[in-house]
Amino acid sequence: MFFLQKKLIIWIIAFIIFIVAIISLTNVGIPVLNYHLISNKKINALAITPQEFDEQMAYLHNNGYTTISPDQLLNSIQYSEPLPENPILITFDDGYRDAYLEAYPILKKYNFTATIFLITDYVGNNSRYLSWEEVKEMHDNGITFGSHTLNHISLSDSTNEYVEYQLTKSREAIEWRLKEPVKYFAYPGGFYNQTTTQLLKQTGYRGAFTVNFGRNKANSDIFALNRIPIFQSANTFRSFWLRLKFTQLFIDVNAAKKKLSNY
Repeated sequence: MFFLQKKLIIWIIAFIIFIVAIISLTNVGIPVLNYHLISNKKINALAITPQEFDEQMAYLHNNGYTTISPDQLLNSIQYSEPLPENPILITFDDGYRDAYLEAYPILKKYNFTATIFLITDYVGNNSRYLSWEEVKEMHDNGITFGSHTLNHISLSDSTNEYVEYQLTKSREAIEWRLKEPVKYFAYPGGFYNQTTTQLLKQTGYRGAFTVNFGRNKANSDIFALNRIPIFQSANTFRSFWLRLKFTQLFIDVNAAKKKLSNY
């Protein structure tokens, strides 16, 4: 009896390993991590602590991940340009000051880059957000900056004229300070529609990031790029690891739940 139980356990373990291997093979595409706040203050689920962020960056560093820029991501999607082994893009939305005070030193510690999407009317005008001097310093040290509108409006609920104004003026504000083109955008709240993407193209953007969960592949829409949002939880690192390693499994499970809910 003991021998049979032991054999059954071995078969169960082997089956689990097999399933994990299959999932890993289907987990293709380039991951783009999405952060907001790096703070010890428990504001909401979007805020993870500096210690948690450091633990996640250490994992990426120790497991051979290489941070890339949005240009590298788009060049790979559009022109099949090669990427380094284990590429990953790290992004921050809103431009909170903790990106400079907390995240930036940790990124430098691991020789990582990142992309920060700014709410430009808040930069230098609100103590919770970055100053232009901090933006300039980070930019000069390899951090990319993109637009997140002037004041975080819902683009899908605004007139075309006002959306165009937001897209143009926020981009110009960053370009005027950094003296280089701003090519990338992140949708506030993840809200957008076909008109929004058309206006982004018309106003000179190259690509845009959603909060849609997933990875990016050769056939990805460059104006609806997926990301992997990172939240604080009871075990933040475990949640981060599972989302990163089993992205496709999360997508498949959620799709199955939606189908079941329709019955």
